[in-house]
Amino acid sequence: MIEEQVILVDEYDNQIGLMPKMEAHEKAVLHRAFSVFIFNNRNELMLQQRAMHKYHSPGLWTNTCCSHQRDGESNLEAGKRRLEEEMGFVTELEESTSFIYKAPFSNGLTEHEYDHIMIGYYNDEPIINKEEVADWKWMNLEAVKLDIAQHPENYTAWFKIIFEKFYEFINVNK
Repeated sequence: MIEEQVILVDEYDNQIGLMPKMEAHEKAVLHRAFSVFIFNNRNELMLQQRAMHKYHSPGLWTNTCCSHQRDGESNLEAGKRRLEEEMGFVTELEESTSFIYKAPFSNGLTEHEYDHIMIGYYNDEPIINKEEVADWKWMNLEAVKLDIAQHPENYTAWFKIIFEKFYEFINVNK
């Protein structure tokens, strides 16, 4: 199996190369990524619990799905592809904002990503891919905010960063 490549970018999100995903995380090289937030008609956010065998952040709760764009793939194409692969459904997505973050992990890997945030809407239950996702749930934003404050160890680094930096933005623009 060929290892997935990530798109290396500069601080303005201009593509400057490709690198194997694991190498980019070992070297903490800035690369393009995305995070999808799916809401239902009750304004609840669909959270996923990462599968227990993931190479980082296993078993932690996070946004609906996230991953890396492939070379030549738009942000929206990537978001829809990964949403279907992880959560078993497709819905329309809108790009909302983006930011750069860096989060080192205890296993020596580092996420250093130019993360594009996409928002969509869906009201049914997902059909989760157990290779990627351990569980899922709907939560309103206030409950998520409170739970992150009380139990930060239960959430992924990037999700906590997004929530801290963009809570008001996500809440207003969903």
